[in-house]
Amino acid sequence: MLTASSVTQSGSPTGRAGIPTLVPPLPPSLQAVQTLLDFLRKYSYALLFVLCECVSLVLLFRFNGYQGSVGLSAANSVAAGINGLYSDVAFYFHLQNVNQELTIQNTALSLENDRLRAELHRLTRDTTLTERLMQEKLLGYERVPATVVSNSAERAYNYIVIDKGAADGIRPEMGVVGGGGVVGIVYLTGPHYSLVMPVTNRKSSISCRVRGQNYFGYLQWDGHSLRRASLDDLPRYANIKQGDVVETSGYSAVFPPGIFVGRVRAVHNSTDGQSYRLDVALGTNFANLRDVAVIVTPYKAEIDSLQTNARLDEMPE
Repeated sequence: MLTASSVTQSGSPTGRAGIPTLVPPLPPSLQAVQTLLDFLRKYSYALLFVLCECVSLVLLFRFNGYQGSVGLSAANSVAAGINGLYSDVAFYFHLQNVNQELTIQNTALSLENDRLRAELHRLTRDTTLTERLMQEKLLGYERVPATVVSNSAERAYNYIVIDKGAADGIRPEMGVVGGGGVVGIVYLTGPHYSLVMPVTNRKSSISCRVRGQNYFGYLQWDGHSLRRASLDDLPRYANIKQGDVVETSGYSAVFPPGIFVGRVRAVHNSTDGQSYRLDVALGTNFANLRDVAVIVTPYKAEIDSLQTNARLDEMPE
């Protein structure tokens, strides 16, 4: 035990003769290790508690379906908020590129308009009447504008996050369209954000037809080019040629009929040789997608209820 006489004015311990005992300083590397050990020793219980909490949360969300979906929705909301902020900042600093692309798109649209005028004599029906009928069919559909805040475009199972959710009237299985045509279908919804399964997801399957014909098939993506997809199960006796328009068939409550999807790029035989497989050039540029609209179908709830009742009637008693 040190006494007052054994401590110098500087507070250093002294030996028996009253001479201060000098403790050599530790090397810098050992000082850092000692500091780390002291920190771990001081907060060991708190660190152990945090580790146990992390493990319990992983187990909870990994092996429980409901908690997992809630966790996924919450994580998507947080990530969407961060991605939305990043997207807005990046978009602000890339306005010059956007203006250049808009100029190129306007030029392409002008060329397309000239080509359509030159080929007008080959059309077999009144396009003005078709457009008017299409507008009449869309009168019963409300469209909610939204902005893409996150877009994965380099995976086999891509997803898109938009800044509209359940608070804006968005529900799962609603159709999403953009300036180039069909984009995808709403998969999950949070309060303010929604997860969309685009056409460029290998799980996506949308009923489509060739404009002017009643034969329909299912549009699917092969996981390669973001600008191409395949339309399967078209009968071989259908008169299909390169350049024909592919549109939604309307055989579901997701999309109204006649929404532009793309154009036939090539016609191939299916694997079994019993039908056609169409190579479709998609109208939507998924690598540069920002502004979209969600189609709110007013009769979807009624249709879903009828289908559910039909399935219940088919079940054995």
